[in-house]
Amino acid sequence: MFRRATCAAGHRGYAMITSTVRLLKSAARRTGLTAWLRRSGLLQWLPVAAPKSTPSISQNAESPLSYESRLAAEQAHFASNDNVHDLPAIFHYWSNSYLRPKLELFGFSNPDQFFAAYLDKTFVPGDLRSRRYISVGAGNCDTEIRLAKQLVESGKDNFTIECVDINAEMLKRGAEMASREGVGAQIITRRLDLNDWHSHREYDAVIANQSLHHIVELEQLFDTVLAALREDGFFITSDMIGRNGHQRWPEALAIVHEFWRQLPERYHYNHQLKRIEHVMENWDCSGVGFEGIRSQDILKLLLERFEFDLFIGYANVIDPFIDRSFGHNFDANSPQDRAFIDRVHACDEEQIAAGNITPTHLIAAMRLGSPGTCHRHVGLPPARCVRHVA
Repeated sequence: MFRRATCAAGHRGYAMITSTVRLLKSAARRTGLTAWLRRSGLLQWLPVAAPKSTPSISQNAESPLSYESRLAAEQAHFASNDNVHDLPAIFHYWSNSYLRPKLELFGFSNPDQFFAAYLDKTFVPGDLRSRRYISVGAGNCDTEIRLAKQLVESGKDNFTIECVDINAEMLKRGAEMASREGVGAQIITRRLDLNDWHSHREYDAVIANQSLHHIVELEQLFDTVLAALREDGFFITSDMIGRNGHQRWPEALAIVHEFWRQLPERYHYNHQLKRIEHVMENWDCSGVGFEGIRSQDILKLLLERFEFDLFIGYANVIDPFIDRSFGHNFDANSPQDRAFIDRVHACDEEQIAAGNITPTHLIAAMRLGSPGTCHRHVGLPPARCVRHVA
């Protein structure tokens, strides 16, 4: 587990070893030796992440909680949650008006179609072997089931999607749904803690759908993905990359407050915290569980390890007005409410394009190669979307 204790000297020594190993693995990928290393079994002896101590999980929280307390809160929250992706109607107005056109530049209209397009890329004519995918933090497996059905309907059924999550209740629901939907042979559920995941299998694709912002041990997770991904495989994700705890950075918060003052009080009700906020609080939701625990580190760590085939970074200031806390205050059928959302979005786009604020969301496809390179992107390239902390 990530909480194992180490002395300072031991940590520095381990970090030096891990740094050297990463260089060797990078060189192996460039020279085509990675597949040989995997076949030889040597990769299992290479450390994938330096150990960290407990402060890494409490830096974002007002009152530090133990790992066990956070884990219990996380599991309790999602155990009875049948739909973790439900969003207010105003979100769908915004996404269909503004996010969808960005995605359609690349041939898909929503995250499901994005994931499906990259899974389809792993099928090569003449190569009849079964494809193996893994979805990290799969929850109820609803996205994975939809992807499996789409592949089967297109004539591709020689694959499995391994759905892993810490929550046994969610995985149970996923397995039952997969059976009902006719893809029980393609969906495999497995309970594990992704903060301590090691894999000696190869995968044609690794999927992370809105799960990375729940992970403490991002370094370990990403290094495990590096070791597990086939040479021609993809790491595909749709996730949140803003400030920890889904807070706004000061430069974005100032803009949010400007728009907040334009709204009547009835728009200030927080549906999640059940309270009126006359001035929107920059609330840190990572203080209870793992929600947004290390969001701000995700993009930086990905850039250090992967080559981006596609990067779409989007949104920031718009988030509080269309999310679960305040989005329900808006009427998606009201011209006045839509006009307000339009104004916020226009400001958001302008400020992101100018580099004054950074995106809080990404859709990205990555592969093995020269870390940090990006072939296709919308707006700013990924390296310019990292919000550097002083």
